Amino acid sequence: MLTPFHHYKGHALKPSEKIERKVVEILLKSELPDSQRESSIIWELKHSSGCLQIARILAQKRNLDIEIAETAAVLHDIYVIVYGSYKNHAKLGALIAQKLLTQITGFSQNQIKIIINAIAHHSEKDIYSDDPYIELVKDADVFDCSLYKGSEDEYRLTKPKPLFSEYAKRVKKVRNELDLPEKPEFRK
Repeated sequence: MLTPFHHYKGHALKPSEKIERKVVEILLKSELPDSQRESSIIWELKHSSGCLQIARILAQKRNLDIEIAETAAVLHDIYVIVYGSYKNHAKLGALIAQKLLTQITGFSQNQIKIIINAIAHHSEKDIYSDDPYIELVKDADVFDCSLYKGSEDEYRLTKPKPLFSEYAKRVKKVRNELDLPEKPEFRK
């Protein structure tokens, strides 16, 4: 039987959809202006949504739980979304995420543990782990960023050369995994 799409309204949302909605609501209701943020609210909306969609695709390719992957991805920068700062945002964001995941019912303790662990370690792009969700969030994060014009120059300017190299490796790996050309179309 066909059912209409909820458009993120009503009470029939899955737990992951409730989290997606909450992230957007936090951004739309934020009283912290762009002038006091390291990134704009618009960027955070676009980036959280982009990472979420990329995580859904990568989770399917990697045979991972899509709901866990998309939730970790949409929450990976929750500290930046709330406080506007990237300083220690992964570890601090994991604490905010844990609170949100506990408030929004429907996630098991094991799911929450996996999600907050992925968030806490997503900034360690130069460290490779055996945890597929940590790696997925790292990959979704750098891949989404790579899709914006000028992002490569930004990373070259702001990241130490060895760390930039790890970002580039991750982007190349994801592009290969998704059978995409080595560079985005707009770079040609």
